[in-house]
Amino acid sequence: MKPKPIAVTGMGCVTPCGNSTVALWESLTQGRSGIDYVTRLDLSAFKVKIGGELKDFDPQAFGVAPKDASRLDAFAHFALAAATEAIADSGLDLTPGVCNEAATIIGTGMGGIGTIEKQHALLIERGPGRVSPFLVPGGVPDVAANEISLKYKLMGPAFGVTTACSSATDAIIAAARVILDGGAKVVVAGGTEAPMSGLAFSAFANMRALSRRPCDPKEASCPFDLNRDGFVLGEGAGVLVLEDYDFARARGARIRALLAGYGQSADAHHKTAPDPEGTGAAKAMHAALARAGLAPTDVHYLNAHGTSTKYNDLAETIATRRVFGDYAYRVPMSSTKSMTGHMIGAAGAVEAIVCVLAMENGVVPPTINLHTPDPECDLNYVPNEAVRTDVRAAMSNTFGFGGHNACVVFTREEG
Repeated sequence: MKPKPIAVTGMGCVTPCGNSTVALWESLTQGRSGIDYVTRLDLSAFKVKIGGELKDFDPQAFGVAPKDASRLDAFAHFALAAATEAIADSGLDLTPGVCNEAATIIGTGMGGIGTIEKQHALLIERGPGRVSPFLVPGGVPDVAANEISLKYKLMGPAFGVTTACSSATDAIIAAARVILDGGAKVVVAGGTEAPMSGLAFSAFANMRALSRRPCDPKEASCPFDLNRDGFVLGEGAGVLVLEDYDFARARGARIRALLAGYGQSADAHHKTAPDPEGTGAAKAMHAALARAGLAPTDVHYLNAHGTSTKYNDLAETIATRRVFGDYAYRVPMSSTKSMTGHMIGAAGAVEAIVCVLAMENGVVPPTINLHTPDPECDLNYVPNEAVRTDVRAAMSNTFGFGGHNACVVFTREEG
């Protein structure tokens, strides 16, 4: 018997392409990049100077209290902002009874790295007495989930998930399992990342993971293009409200989509590089389809992990061929990281939101900057312009450093 689906009733995000789901969707479907020269960090001595920053983001505009705005790391600010939109969008009446059945699960790859960097500098420069007592409650990876739980009095399980670039998708999958196991009726789930720090830029640049291509910053992220040379670091958050299907129906919720299937695996191959044969990625994709009870040809859009690195894009292409066969050449498959940059632990949640929006609007956003096709990456990546098509089922892939593979499949609620 096919497992019961999970209802998606609310969505919220803050991204380099806009600080709401409406703004994000408008930017993506118009092929408008949010990548530019970084302004909040002095990168004059760095080899990489571009990134996907949030624009005009004010945490207090999203209800973050002034004292929390100063004490919490930006990754928690982003999560609170995205959760605020998602909960409002869901129409949930947060009565004590609902809050008692509501959980919070938020992924992050790096947690409060900016806060940790600043406090370490204080330790070195001014001694241990100057390190803030708010370092731990303001910057460790579970803080984002805890702060959402505190703000909305959500008394179900509250925890963080850290699996590199797959963190948000793994958080969504953990949320589904909590609901199916009876641990909660509602879960606020997603991911957040604030990696605009010298330490993060140095680490990724010295791994040679970031793009150094001499070009307009908006053209630097070019997934599946022959000239791709690395990803562009992005920041932000995405949050979804997931509910037990019967609970959502009983309260008359607007069900935006169904989380129908999910799959997870490990490459067990290398600390950073993907399995070149795409074996682990294919395993996760197969599992997601099987759980959803779908054939590959039932999927009408595939949001690719598509980081714009040589090895990841090729491995994902190979994995997609293995799973979808000849249909891999026809199914629309795009990387919205070409516009947002790689938001690390937030990427999976934002891209899950994109899948839901594609189903609602009958539009697949493009992979921009795809001008010189790589002969080895030969699928339908929706180059440069959005396409209008009926999307009844969509898959989102996230493949993290260390070989973490997580895939989710969303479907429309027919009828």
